[in-house]
Amino acid sequence: MTSTILCRATRQNHQILVYVIRNSSSTSTQTSIRWKRLAYQIGGGLLTTGALGYAWAHSQALYASGNKAHLVPLPWSFSGAFDSLDHASVRRGFEVYKQVCAACHSLKFVSYRHLIGVTHTEAEIKDIASQDLIQDGPDDKGEMFKRPGKLTDYLPPPYPNDKAAKDANQGALPPDLSLITLGREDGCNYIFNLLTGYQDPPAGVKGEPNLHYNPYFSGGWIAMAKQLYDDQIEYSDGTKATESQLAKDITEFLKWTAEREHDDRKRLALKAVLIFVPLVFITYHWKRVKWATLKSRKISFYRPKPKDH
Repeated sequence: MTSTILCRATRQNHQILVYVIRNSSSTSTQTSIRWKRLAYQIGGGLLTTGALGYAWAHSQALYASGNKAHLVPLPWSFSGAFDSLDHASVRRGFEVYKQVCAACHSLKFVSYRHLIGVTHTEAEIKDIASQDLIQDGPDDKGEMFKRPGKLTDYLPPPYPNDKAAKDANQGALPPDLSLITLGREDGCNYIFNLLTGYQDPPAGVKGEPNLHYNPYFSGGWIAMAKQLYDDQIEYSDGTKATESQLAKDITEFLKWTAEREHDDRKRLALKAVLIFVPLVFITYHWKRVKWATLKSRKISFYRPKPKDH
């Protein structure tokens, strides 16, 4: 779309004419300034990218000289931008926690009701909760008492307090596992490698009493003994309970305990992409339509023809 404006050469129009001429004469200067600005932006971007790359490489070099082994990355089912948790594995992981991990570790931020529709049905969770005894009270006599668990209860801890936990574990305090995958660097790979990485110490390396060698733990020595073995438990769905399967399932379950909104968040992100991508094209087209008349306008000035006397 091109529009042409014809103006007569009045005194006011002469002023406009001078302005337009000056503006058009500086077009080449403005173009060179624009290209210089673009060059500066590209150079600044490359310099920033190089600095960040160097910082990352330097940090990796420092990490390589640490006091623990590098983690072996695994192809987790939830690692993709729009991938969800494997809920069959999450259910099996809950079974591993109840039969193995719950003897020492707590899940103080997980309630029975959180498991409904994720690992079990409501009826199954009610049955599981009723098998646990929850401390409640005081009663009419001012005494605490034990009662069967309800859906609104949180999973009971194995010890009444931290001092009792340390006393039962030779001075070591078992951490709460609710947010463990977020509290450790590369949490899921860390947990899997730690659980499957127990081995005999290298020749000539001696640790303190009651510690166990694990190269994936900082310092190489950990108070927790090896916990997972082949055929240690029987899964309710018949899956063979190998050591790696047990470690994979408990890791997937702990991923869910730390990010219970994981699947909902990715589902919402997918909806946002489906909504905003078309909006970007619609907005761009609307902008082109609104600005077309201004950006394609051409102003022309013509000297008036002299009048014949």
